[in-house]
Amino acid sequence: MILESKAILQIQKPIEEVFEGIVNPEKITKYFIAESSGRLQTGKDVTWKFPEFDTKFPITEVKTENPSFISFVWDPETIVKITLQKLPDNSTIVRVNEKGKQFNEDNLKWALENSGGWANFLACMKAYLEYDIQLRKGAFDFMRKK
Repeated sequence: MILESKAILQIQKPIEEVFEGIVNPEKITKYFIAESSGRLQTGKDVTWKFPEFDTKFPITEVKTENPSFISFVWDPETIVKITLQKLPDNSTIVRVNEKGKQFNEDNLKWALENSGGWANFLACMKAYLEYDIQLRKGAFDFMRKK
């Protein structure tokens, strides 16, 4: 059995703005990561750093289809797929799926934590893109090694 973490949210912005909010390092660093070595685009690997961790994460196997799809690997066992759907009112549904790990107790814990993590990603993105609020700022400082 393959495990999958999922999250979904509607954002009151046009699909092009939401797509740009994910692939553009100047935007994604306002609500999700602290640093990015570049723009997410097909065939280009980048490195992300989160504010609460010293570790940098390689983002590989990047694929983008402007403005509706982004996928990448940041854990060799999984693939992240982000699908954007334009709605008639010019808002966007964002679906995040990460899957690939085999079922076991540790991986079940991973799936539950990542589902919450992706829900947090979407909430932070919504707050930033709709209201220019940075929800993530300081939210995970307690996780930093002292």
